[in-house]
Amino acid sequence: MNDALTAKINDQINKELYSGYIYLGMAAYFEGENLPGFAHWMKRQAEEEVEHAMKMFTFLAERGAPITLDAIDGPTTEYDSVLGVFRAGLEHEQYVTGLINDLYESALAEKDHATAIFLQWFVTEQVEEEDSFGSMIEDLERVGDCGKALYMMDRAAASRE
Repeated sequence: MNDALTAKINDQINKELYSGYIYLGMAAYFEGENLPGFAHWMKRQAEEEVEHAMKMFTFLAERGAPITLDAIDGPTTEYDSVLGVFRAGLEHEQYVTGLINDLYESALAEKDHATAIFLQWFVTEQVEEEDSFGSMIEDLERVGDCGKALYMMDRAAASRE
């Protein structure tokens, strides 16, 4: 594998792990607000991000490429509202989509077909990630300040697998 592409994937591994940490910070906010369903939703999101990092970790190992891990900054656990948390999550997923697209373009430019094919899964996954946050935002905007509806959404969020 090309050294520059290897470095970018290593950087993305760290960004995926940091994404997991961001979502744990969001889960901590929800726990503090006594919204266990939304906390569960974010914990599951955090698990997915770690899974993404591990896919990349394994891919580099299988290619015989060096793996480097960097320190991860602590996330915020302070937000202004449930809707604000999900908006921040969507914004973060849009940022990650840009990173994944850049990685994919780099693999194509290097004519590293194995890496491009591997990254295609992540390109598709980002569509799902953005849609997931977008759907929650739409529902939260619909319910507005209705405490009963928010309670029902929290209970529904607890069923996320």
